[in-house]
Amino acid sequence: MSGPDVQLRRLPYPYRAMLAICSDLDETPDHPAYWEIARFLNTTQDTPMGPGVGLEVGNTIYFDMPPDQFAYWNTDDAGRAMVQSLIRSGHVDCLHSFGDLATTRAHAARSLDELTRHDCYLKVWIDHAVAPTNLDADIMKGHGDEPGHAAYHADLTAQYGVRFVWRGRVTSVIGQDVPARFGGLFQASHPVASLRTLAKERVKHRLARQGNAKYAMHAPNRVTRPVRLRDGTPATEFIRCNPHWGGVSSCDTGREIGQVLTAGVLRRLVQREGVCILYTHLGKVDDPRVPFDAAAVSGFRRLAEGRDRGEILVCTTRRLLGYVAARDALRFTTRREADTVVIEAEGDWHAEPLACAGLSFYVPQGADCRLLINGRSVENARRNPADHTGRASVSVPWPSLEFPSL
Repeated sequence: MSGPDVQLRRLPYPYRAMLAICSDLDETPDHPAYWEIARFLNTTQDTPMGPGVGLEVGNTIYFDMPPDQFAYWNTDDAGRAMVQSLIRSGHVDCLHSFGDLATTRAHAARSLDELTRHDCYLKVWIDHAVAPTNLDADIMKGHGDEPGHAAYHADLTAQYGVRFVWRGRVTSVIGQDVPARFGGLFQASHPVASLRTLAKERVKHRLARQGNAKYAMHAPNRVTRPVRLRDGTPATEFIRCNPHWGGVSSCDTGREIGQVLTAGVLRRLVQREGVCILYTHLGKVDDPRVPFDAAAVSGFRRLAEGRDRGEILVCTTRRLLGYVAARDALRFTTRREADTVVIEAEGDWHAEPLACAGLSFYVPQGADCRLLINGRSVENARRNPADHTGRASVSVPWPSLEFPSL
């Protein structure tokens, strides 16, 4: 609980919104294209698309797929080494099922053993199409958490370390973890399609309020919720967002993402102070040698400008989910020692070195502050000037991921 002069800031200072570009790797042609996408998004190096945008964007990986798609078992040793390096750096942060051709527990075990052998650990699971190892029985038609089925693996995957799961739920609402608002979905330039999208979203919310399990995440508009899989395994489910006026499956590709990362969408996300896990497929491109066209590049540069203004914290899916979990589990008390405000925060984060990163507390203007987390003083805590609310704060630093060089 907070004291009279201290309040937890919902998002890391100085940002007013958080966004993770959560890309499924479907149809990514090869590992050079996969690498160029990552390099453009995460560095400022020269690329075939011009200087990189220097954001923080992760990617997904799967294993058993047809030979015409990039996947872990399909690529060569250099491609696998690339994936391993990106997992260890945090830039590949999600399992996208075990793939279309993974139909048995043995397929799952082989892939998990390979990751473990290379010290590669992923905590986020994302269902893929209708892969047998999916964890959702309704939308994604999976059997991965169904004991007795040939594709059952949920116990192994949880033991490996997966904590967060996506089971097919996508919303059009711009910004989660705030009350749902439908503004921005209707577009006068596309009245029929955008009204259809708006109507579908309203129906989902109405069904959720009536107890419909499929759309239960839509009405509260929270980005996560605790769930139990069919075998009883506890997990944290999350919802993704595609705010395009054409609907949740519209412009969900690398070739069209410029139509999603628009000034209007980003402005509303900031105004609502929401979080967003953006649903897309960055590997669906027209030219593997130059994955993003000018419109897509402009969208990413627009997002980088919002980051540079201190408006939108852009991070990987894993880090966004970890931050939300740490914030929501936080317990803290405050006291005064002479002229110093002491904040003592507690949480079950012992196995999560970065879990506390970004936690911020509003504090009295001009007061000396000391921050302790699980009994340890945060020596590098930062004292921040007033933000857009006029209040000063103290925060745990948010370190940048270090992009690997191959």
